[in-house]
Amino acid sequence: MDFDQLITFLEVVKLGNFSRAGQKVLRSQSAVSAQIRQIEEEYGERLLDRSGKVVRLTPAGEVFFEYVQRMLTLYQESKRAVADQGQQPRGVLAIGANEATCLYVLPNVFAKYSQLYPDVQISIYRNFSRKILERVHDGSIDVGVVTMPVKSPGLKVRSIFRDRLMLMVDAKNPLAKMKSVSVAVAAEQPQLYPKTGYTRQLLDKLFRPYQSQLRVRMELPSVGMIKSFVAAGLGVSLISARYAADDVKAGTAKLVEIENEDLWRELGVVYQSNRTLPRSAKTFVDLILNEAMLAKGR
Repeated sequence: MDFDQLITFLEVVKLGNFSRAGQKVLRSQSAVSAQIRQIEEEYGERLLDRSGKVVRLTPAGEVFFEYVQRMLTLYQESKRAVADQGQQPRGVLAIGANEATCLYVLPNVFAKYSQLYPDVQISIYRNFSRKILERVHDGSIDVGVVTMPVKSPGLKVRSIFRDRLMLMVDAKNPLAKMKSVSVAVAAEQPQLYPKTGYTRQLLDKLFRPYQSQLRVRMELPSVGMIKSFVAAGLGVSLISARYAADDVKAGTAKLVEIENEDLWRELGVVYQSNRTLPRSAKTFVDLILNEAMLAKGR
């Protein structure tokens, strides 16, 4: 058994299908089947139930699956540890962040990091904060950039970004002429909601007293889509001011404060407090904290 077989096994479990797993690992379906059969013969147990449309783990497979995850995590850690023996960071920086953070907060940090440490490959796990925290906990990624507050024992959390949440409206909307509006006035507008996440939770809480009159025109999966549809005049939305800065500069949208509400988004960088970070991750944490300090000083 080798690591290629283990990676193939994980892909089959994740995708529930031999053919799709083969596409992911660049092997034919028959080659994938042969790899799984070799593992099962070595362990003397059937690990996957192939009887239904979706391939599922057997009880023995569930036990094996846990060990495979641990083995691959240790394998990645060993590669990072060896890479750390050099003078300059090498290897892989495994980081987690959501889509909006990747698009509007991290590009300049990544650019500077890549300029300073060209031998490090940046691998991004894109998901919601909850999923990122799980990956940091189990060691499959080195650091995460997540929405605060974070209540997760065993993790070190450092604030790196804080921005006001404001009502984004299209430039032709009558509210665009106003500096601020009440929650009641904002609630009269057709709303564009994110499907999930921190801002969605804030919106649900903010507009709860106005539920009977609220018109949620769309629920959208990304900040980029929300911004585009707001600029097109389909509705308004609550958004981090920095995320909408380009749209405001282009004249397609305006940002309006919500009166008597202290609305902020704060991001933090998180990593395991009891684990020595690989050099690639430590230099990234140092850089992003330094950039955050410079931003506060401006």
